[in-house]
Amino acid sequence: MNNQFRRLPLAALRTFEVAARLQSFKLAAQELSVTPTTVSNQIRKLERDWGCQLFIRKTRQLVLTEVGRSLAQTVNRAFGDIKAEIEAHVTMAKKTVTLEAGPIFASRWLIPRLNRFRRQHPDIELVLHHGSRISVAENMNADAAVDWGEGNWPGLESTHLLNIRYLPVLSPHLAKQKGGFDKPIDLLRFTILHHSDRSEWDDWLNLAGLPESPGLNFIDETTIEDSNVILQAAIDGHGVALGIFPFIQTEVDEGRLICPMDITLTPKRTYHLLTRPGMRKNPDVETVCRWLEEEAANTPSN
Repeated sequence: MNNQFRRLPLAALRTFEVAARLQSFKLAAQELSVTPTTVSNQIRKLERDWGCQLFIRKTRQLVLTEVGRSLAQTVNRAFGDIKAEIEAHVTMAKKTVTLEAGPIFASRWLIPRLNRFRRQHPDIELVLHHGSRISVAENMNADAAVDWGEGNWPGLESTHLLNIRYLPVLSPHLAKQKGGFDKPIDLLRFTILHHSDRSEWDDWLNLAGLPESPGLNFIDETTIEDSNVILQAAIDGHGVALGIFPFIQTEVDEGRLICPMDITLTPKRTYHLLTRPGMRKNPDVETVCRWLEEEAANTPSN
């Protein structure tokens, strides 16, 4: 067998198929996003390697030879069969399920687990949307959602998914710089990072038994609305934050944050999995929901 037939020139055959179908090197180049010169060169190489003429090139017209017409029919049928096979068994087999989740849950809990989901369920494409707080069913724009609350979402089915815990955290460098942090009153020497309502800090201070709490007047405070930004500010040494566990366990394990006290606040609100009534009868949605529940059940300290 001649060397040129040992390996089929698939790229050139694809170029030939398009040129034969459109009967134009220029139009073929546009469809393939290459130059007309590239198309012409690939066709000429096929003709040279195979020792036959595929096109008759006229001034304003491109005409297939008899050999070219026969090859065009075969190649067109082959590429059509390949396309049909892909659509039947690859493209169409992949189902899409949409999921809404807030930034801290998505980035710190869900994203690190996505590869595991893909390995376990390669036929489902999980599309993640940024989720705002959901108060009623009309606020939900996905097949399923993960939201933070006490379990009451009118018009939606909710399943408890994940508990969290709050503990003060700060960078080792900041703790050393400020002379340590081992009791609640030491907070007065640090900048405190919190959301605008500061409710979690007030609850933690009350739990810690500080006489001034709730409402302790810190010397310095920084208000940040995004929980991920609060976390990064703590890692960078800008202050003490209430760490959300298990979301920041990795940062503590790797030493980027320290947790100097074991006074743990467990809030009433927890993460819930939300769906519209009857949505989990869809087998793909149910697969995603069941996977989320299993992953949450296996989360340490949940």
